[in-house]
Amino acid sequence: MTTWLLSLAAWQQALVGTLFTWGMTALGAGMVFFFKNINRNVLNLMLGFASGVMIAASFWSLLDPAIEAATENGSIPWLVVSIGFGLGGVFLYIADKTIPHMHFGPNHEKEGIPSHLKRTILLVFSITLHNIPEGLAVGVAFGAASEAANPAAAVLAAISVSLGIGIQNFPEGAAVSIPLRQEGLSRTKSFLYGQASGLVEPIAAVIGALLVTRVEPLLPYALSFAAGAMIYVVVEELIPEAQATTDSKHHSGVLGAMTGFIIMMILDVALG
Repeated sequence: MTTWLLSLAAWQQALVGTLFTWGMTALGAGMVFFFKNINRNVLNLMLGFASGVMIAASFWSLLDPAIEAATENGSIPWLVVSIGFGLGGVFLYIADKTIPHMHFGPNHEKEGIPSHLKRTILLVFSITLHNIPEGLAVGVAFGAASEAANPAAAVLAAISVSLGIGIQNFPEGAAVSIPLRQEGLSRTKSFLYGQASGLVEPIAAVIGALLVTRVEPLLPYALSFAAGAMIYVVVEELIPEAQATTDSKHHSGVLGAMTGFIIMMILDVALG
């Protein structure tokens, strides 16, 4: 597998990686054919799990390599990474305030420019926003591998990012399609909308890989940018929604976050 990936261009590697993550989203969305409802604590567990994976990936897969890349370029590591990380957060903030979407919390809070779009479309847009930084993370990871001194090891590290994002995309797909079913859509439509939320990942990944391979000095900025965007999503939306429960102890969301963090950390350390 690694040998085959090494024979591909970075953007092709990124495309393959995110086709996997999109496929995992589709598998998760397929759970709507077996379940019509989703327990609130289970949904909190899923959202918490996604949070844990994204937090771990942000450091081990993105920020740590960004610091190394900035050091090798002769730049000031803390300055470069801070700029990239901050810009990633600003990008998601602007997207959050402009793209119409609806949160998955019990209050279904709407954000973005006011629109007359259906609730179902707004729910899909919410997860689509999450998937932009995830796709970027995979793309820049494979882009970084093409510039690494040891491409084989770097590709393994990029594969770990794809695996981690893919694993958390499975419950995320279910977290989209099942609520859509509860909104009154048919199982087929709920599945189609649910898997469609992951289609943005291959697009973002290819763009990210092309950017860092065409403009090498952008690599540390791009890595930290993806990390900042992911942390913004985690703090602004996933963690608050994972706490949305009638149980004041919030154990399911915390358990999910801890589990997701551990799994992503193991993947990064073992394969990276």
